[in-house]
Amino acid sequence: MVNFSDKSENISGLSQEEVKKKLKIEGYNELPSRKKYGLFYLLLEVAKEPMLLLLIISGVIYLFLGNIEDAIMLVSFIVVVVGITIYQERKTEKAIEALKNLSSPRALVIRDGRQVNIPGREVVTGDILVLKEGNRVPADAFVFSSSNLLIDESLLTGESIPVRKSEADEDNFSQNIRPGGDDTPFVYSGTMIIQGHGMAKVIATGVNTEMGKIGKALKSIKDETTPLQIETRKIIKNMLIIGAFLCVAVVLIYGFTRGNWLKGFLAGLSLSMAMIPEEFSVVLLIFLTMGAWRISKKQVLTRKVSAIETLGSASVLCVDKTGTLTLNKMTLGKIYIENEYFDIENNKFNVVPEKFHNLLEYSILASQRDPFDPVESAIKKTGEKYLANSEHIHNYWKLVREYPLSKEIIALSHVWESVDKQNYIIAAKGAPESIIDLCHVDERKKDKLLKVVVELANEGYRVLGVAKATFSKINIPENQHDFNFEFIGFLGFIDPVRENVSDTIKVCYEAGIRVILITGDYPGTAQNIARQIGLKNPQKYILGTELEEMDTGKLKQKVKDVNIFARVVPEQKLLIVNAFKANGEIVAMTGDGVNDAPALKSANIGIAMGERGTDVARESASLVLLNDDFSSIVEAVKLGRRIFNNLKKAMSYIFSIHIPIALVSLIPVIFKLPLILMPAHIAFMELIIDPACSTVFEAQPENENIMKNKPRDLKESMFNKKTLLWSVINGISIFIITISVFIIALKRGASEDEARTLTFTALVLSNLALIATNTSWSKNIIKIFKSKNKSLYFVLGIALVLLSSILYIPDLRSLFHFSKLGIYDVLLCLSLGVAITLWFELLKLINIKIKFIR
Repeated sequence: MVNFSDKSENISGLSQEEVKKKLKIEGYNELPSRKKYGLFYLLLEVAKEPMLLLLIISGVIYLFLGNIEDAIMLVSFIVVVVGITIYQERKTEKAIEALKNLSSPRALVIRDGRQVNIPGREVVTGDILVLKEGNRVPADAFVFSSSNLLIDESLLTGESIPVRKSEADEDNFSQNIRPGGDDTPFVYSGTMIIQGHGMAKVIATGVNTEMGKIGKALKSIKDETTPLQIETRKIIKNMLIIGAFLCVAVVLIYGFTRGNWLKGFLAGLSLSMAMIPEEFSVVLLIFLTMGAWRISKKQVLTRKVSAIETLGSASVLCVDKTGTLTLNKMTLGKIYIENEYFDIENNKFNVVPEKFHNLLEYSILASQRDPFDPVESAIKKTGEKYLANSEHIHNYWKLVREYPLSKEIIALSHVWESVDKQNYIIAAKGAPESIIDLCHVDERKKDKLLKVVVELANEGYRVLGVAKATFSKINIPENQHDFNFEFIGFLGFIDPVRENVSDTIKVCYEAGIRVILITGDYPGTAQNIARQIGLKNPQKYILGTELEEMDTGKLKQKVKDVNIFARVVPEQKLLIVNAFKANGEIVAMTGDGVNDAPALKSANIGIAMGERGTDVARESASLVLLNDDFSSIVEAVKLGRRIFNNLKKAMSYIFSIHIPIALVSLIPVIFKLPLILMPAHIAFMELIIDPACSTVFEAQPENENIMKNKPRDLKESMFNKKTLLWSVINGISIFIITISVFIIALKRGASEDEARTLTFTALVLSNLALIATNTSWSKNIIKIFKSKNKSLYFVLGIALVLLSSILYIPDLRSLFHFSKLGIYDVLLCLSLGVAITLWFELLKLINIKIKFIR
C-alpha cells in the first residue's frame, strides 16, 4: 500500500536485513547481459586459429606418411594449445566481470536512516531513491517529494523534450501510466534527471522495469579500434603475406630439388607456423584487459580501452580543486557580518556571539534539511553546535518553494511558511556576486563587500553570501530577483588539501606533466591552494570572464604559462581543453557535473568523479576515478606508461623470436641441409612463447625511473624503426648461434638427430635468455631476477622441465627425433645460453648509453 504522506523528513528506508531478503527473492537490479559462451563455443573459436589449423593439417599429413607417433604428438600439442587459450579466455572474462561490477551505475538511497551511495544493481523494491540533477534513475519508482524535477525520458519515448514530474497522490497515482507526458508521479530506470531533485520509492527493478518490458536491454559494448590494434593488424597482415609467399617458395623448392612433395609441404607448414605472429592480437587483448583490471586496483575504472594507450602520453592534467586536490570535507571556518569577522575554526569558548546568529539561521534555511552536499553539511553541523534549542532553529516550518541555481544566478533560495508569521520567509545563499546582485546594493557597498570576499579568498576560504527577504503569501514570483533581499553576511569555508597531493605534484613535474588547477572559487583561494600543493607559477591566473573574451589565438598563447583558472563555470572548461589541445598537448581532464560532459568528451582522457560525479559525466569520460583522489590519477598514468612499455617489449620479443625460428626453418631447405625444425618443434616453442609474452611481460613491474621520462608522443609508433632494428638484432643473434651449432655439429660428424637436438636446445635456451633479458631494457639480468615477477620464474622453470623431459624421456625423445645429450653437450648448450645472455646484456648496456630505445 502506498503511503502518500511520506515526505523527505524522518524517512529511514529499508534495513540491511530487508535488502538481503529482497535480493534473494528478486535478484539484482540488472538486465540480462551478453550471453556467456560455453566451452563448446570456445573450442570452435579456438579451432579457427591459424596456428591450430596448421597443426591439424600437419597431423593429417603425418597420418598419410604413416608416422602415427608424430601425429599423436601433434594432437597432444593441440590439446595443450587449446587448454592455454581457454585458460587465457577465462582469465580475461574474469577481469572483465570484475570491471563490470565496478562500472555498475551508482544509486543514492536511504537505508537505516542514512544516505548511502550503492551500485545501481543492488537497488531493490521499496528502496527510497534520492534523485539529483545529472544522475540516471536506477529503477522504476514513484515520486513522493520533488522540487523542479525534470526528467529526460527519450530513452523510452524517443521524445527529446524533458518532462515535468509531480508528487504522487490519490488522484494521479496509477501504475498503468506510461512514460512520457508532464505531471506524472513516476520515474523510470535509465532515464536522466535534467533538473531539480526529489525522492522516490522503488516499485520495479531489473527485467520488471519499463526498460526491461519493452526490450531496451543494455546494448553490447562496441569494440573500439584503437591505434595499437590498427598497428598490430598491419604487422600481422604484412607477416602473413611474407609467410604465405615463403611457404609456397619452400614447398616448390623442396619438391623440385628433393622430389618429396609431402615432406616439402610439411616444411612449408613448419615455416608458416614459424612466421604466423598469432600472439600479437592475443597479447594486445590480454595487456589491455589486464591493464584495465590493474588500473581498477588503483581506484580508476576504465570505460574506454583507448584511454589505456593514451594515459602514458598525458602531458597536461586539468583538475578540479574541490574533492580532487582537497578532501571535500568542508568546515565553516570564518563568518562575516557588517564590518565584523568571527573565527569559528579557532573558537575556544564554544559560543558564537548573538549578532552572528541571524547569519547562521538563514544559511541553514537556505540549505537542505538532510544535506548530502559537504558545504550544506558543514552549515548544518555548525548550526546544531551553536544554535541548538534556540529560536533560530525551525524544524516545523514548511518549505513552500525552492529556486535552484541557474547559469544566470549562481544562488538558490528557499521559501518557507511559518505558522506564526503572516508573510513567507525567504533565505538565499550562493556566490557572493550573485547574492550582492540579488540584494541590489549600491556601488559603494558592493565594492566594500567584494573587498571582504577577496580578503577571505586570499586566506584560502571558499566564500558564500547569505541574504533574507519576506513576501506576502500570494502570487510567489517566478524569479528570485523579484524578492526584496537584504544582505546578511558571508560564510568562509575551509576544505583541507589531501596529504599526498604535494608529493604527487612533484611526481607529475618529474614526469614532464603540467598540472592545471581549475576552480569556481576566487583567485585568492586558488592561489592559496596552489602554494600549499607546490603548483608552479601560482601568481598568474585567468578568470572565467576573461576566457570568454579571448579569441582562440590569444587563449592558446595564454595557457602556455598559466596554471590557474579561477571563477570558471563548467561550460568554460571546454575552452581550456581545446586551447591545450590546439598547442599539441595530450589533455587529461577531471569533471563531475552535467555541464562538464562536453569538456570530458573533448579531452584526450576524460576522467569523471566516481563518488560525487554525475552519470552524465561518467558516461562522457574515458576513466572514472572511484575515490576522487588526485594521486589515483597519477598512479593510473604510471600504470598506463608501464602497460605501454611492457607491451612494446612483448611485441619486440615476439618479433625477435620468430626471426630465428623462421630462418632455421628456411635455410636448410634453400641449402639442401637436413630439416631442423618440424611442426612439433615449433608447437613446443609456442608453448613457451605464448605464456612468456602474455604473462611474463605483462606482470613485469615498472622501472623506477618510469615517471622521470617525458610523456610518450602519441603519434609515435609502438613498433617504430628503432624497435624493429632492436628486434632484428636480437633475432639474428639467436639465429647465428643456432645455425652455427647445427652446421658445426654436422661437420664434426654428428647425425641428423644429434645436430637437431643440439640446435633445438640452443634455440630454447637462447629464447629463455631473450625473455629474461628483455623484460627490462634498463636493468641488468641480476636486478631482473631480484624483481618481484613470479611469472618469469614460473615460465623459465616450466620451460626447463619440459625441455629436460623431451631430451631425457626416451619415448618423448624419439617423438621429437632427438638423440640423448651427453654431459659435454649439455655443458656446451649451457655455455651458449650464458654467452647469448651476456651478448644481450652487452647490447642493453650500449642501448642505455646511447638511449636507442626506452
